[in-house]
Amino acid sequence: MSPSQEIPPPPRPYQDLSPPEQRQRLQELALVFLKLGTFAFGGPAAHLAMMDEEVVGRRQWLTREKLLDLIGITNLIPGPNSTELAIYIGAERAGWRGLIVAGCCFILPAMLIVWGLAALYVQTAQVPQVEWLLYGIKPVIIAIVLQALWKLGRKAIKDNVTLVAAGAAVGAYFLGWSEVLALAVLGLGVMLIKAWQGGNQITPGLVGLPMGVSAQVTTATPELPVGWVNVFLIFLKIGLVLYGGGYVLLAFVQREFVEQTHWLTSQQLLDAVAIGQVTPGPLFTTATFIGYLLAGNSGAVAGTVGIFLPSFLLVALINPWVNHLRRSAWVAGALDGVNAAALGLMAGVMVTLTQAAVVDAVTIGVAVVSGIILFKWKVNSAWLILAGGLVGFLTQDIGTTG
Repeated sequence: MSPSQEIPPPPRPYQDLSPPEQRQRLQELALVFLKLGTFAFGGPAAHLAMMDEEVVGRRQWLTREKLLDLIGITNLIPGPNSTELAIYIGAERAGWRGLIVAGCCFILPAMLIVWGLAALYVQTAQVPQVEWLLYGIKPVIIAIVLQALWKLGRKAIKDNVTLVAAGAAVGAYFLGWSEVLALAVLGLGVMLIKAWQGGNQITPGLVGLPMGVSAQVTTATPELPVGWVNVFLIFLKIGLVLYGGGYVLLAFVQREFVEQTHWLTSQQLLDAVAIGQVTPGPLFTTATFIGYLLAGNSGAVAGTVGIFLPSFLLVALINPWVNHLRRSAWVAGALDGVNAAALGLMAGVMVTLTQAAVVDAVTIGVAVVSGIILFKWKVNSAWLILAGGLVGFLTQDIGTTG
């Protein structure tokens, strides 16, 4: 190993620093993750690449091996992977204070932007120009979800067991199963099958667990009044059980807010996703937009806190056990099943959203061209979103002058 390739010495533990040094470290964390949260367009893969550049390449806060360990464990817990990685980095750098600072600073820019756009949307949603811009953006979203399905599928479908799990999740979606039930049953099922294939002893209590989960999550959702408290509780529930990244959020939101409570329409859901796509940071700030639509400013805060709070709590709880969890065959099997089930849920919700977004020759063309561009070239999806909005604007102009 050449001198230029030597591994940097580990940073001093946060608790060993003087108070001024601790404040400086927290300020550095805040500035780095405010910057990342402001410019992190392109989805989780782009977020991870930017964190690698900032944290490993420029500042050498972590080794790349350690960063890869943290990326791996984010796939074992529910929630937005890139946000959880930011939270993990903060915890490694400055303990529980760093955990809070890094996570909040990564989320805050997107939250504020989406909040402002939500307020504008409420004022202008009925204006034809806004409707036509979103008319052009929605089919682009379908292409983006399709590309995400393809990329995730190549990793999630590892064998016949996970293929069957993904297919079963698609069926469960159209049969009206709870997403929580589908993820729990299929995740545990794949875990047990792989344990049996590997010769591991299956504990009888584990076999009965899916039925216990089923009994808890299949209870019908009661009629709920619209308000910030219920917005918080629903998004808190989603944040606790949502695997598979931001796009799986669509399945949960569709079920909770469109089909069960009827607080949103499918069109409003697509509008919320469109706003989430054109803004930086995690797609989970879609919760900010939905919360504002349902309960104003208090709803925006409640939705954001509800969807992200589980990530902070789970990272704080699991971080000390990261190395042990990653080596567990049982956890690996359950994760395979959950990822495959999440893929199936994504496929189901994409069909539902396509019916609302692809409605004529123009939207068919936008969806097809966007899909070709995404699959053939590495194009930032934000550019395609802007192009879709331009198509909608030009189509509106043609319709007005025609």
